[in-house]
Amino acid sequence: MLISALLIGLIAGFAWLDSRIFGDNMLGRPIVVAPLVGWVLGDFTTGLVVGGTLEIIFIGIVGVGATIPADVITGAVAGTVFAIVLGKGPEVAATLAVPISLFAVQLKNLAKVINSIWINKADKFAEEGNLSGIEWVHRGGYVVLFLAAFIPNFLVAYFGASISKSVINVIPTWLTEGLAAGGGLLTAIGFAMILQMILKKSLVPYFIGGFILSTYFNLTITGVTILGVLLVVIMNQIKNDRGIQHEQSF
Repeated sequence: MLISALLIGLIAGFAWLDSRIFGDNMLGRPIVVAPLVGWVLGDFTTGLVVGGTLEIIFIGIVGVGATIPADVITGAVAGTVFAIVLGKGPEVAATLAVPISLFAVQLKNLAKVINSIWINKADKFAEEGNLSGIEWVHRGGYVVLFLAAFIPNFLVAYFGASISKSVINVIPTWLTEGLAAGGGLLTAIGFAMILQMILKKSLVPYFIGGFILSTYFNLTITGVTILGVLLVVIMNQIKNDRGIQHEQSF
């Protein structure tokens, strides 16, 4: 388990540095982090399901200005670890991931406070014209941020299995079922927030059509998605053909 915990810690650390060094390739999103954690733990499918569930919940999490939003990376790691170890499904994992992500963000605040120490050193090196010193000060800041993500996620992966198994034996069934229901509500709320941002009146018939296909015709989400893509392609071709005919009429 030590090797797995180290790998998970490295995944979290590099995911946190992605938006700060590598140009923000969205490596820190739950849909990326959770499947990787699942792959390390030998259950990629559960990781993918948990990642998709948490992505719906955390998709609106964006840092604005100096604010630091919930730590979705630690939430994704913890949620995936608990889902795989406990075998209780993504709903329970989602319920546990939200408070953990809110708690873990305090470590990011601490890391930023520690990194403020480097500013005075950078000013001193600038006065001395020591460019190499300034460069290493920046790298020191990256190390602090990396450790702020690596350490908590390593601990979650290493001790989470034993602790969660002990806790789950004490938790009554009604509470576990309540956590599952709460996780389902969190997913529904996250999806509703997305619809509020992107849904237009012209798109409502397509949303209702997809719901009907999934509910009454037992078509899977993948099938509905493929059908939707084909519909978009066909409509786009019709639109282009009408545009060509309109141009030829002139």
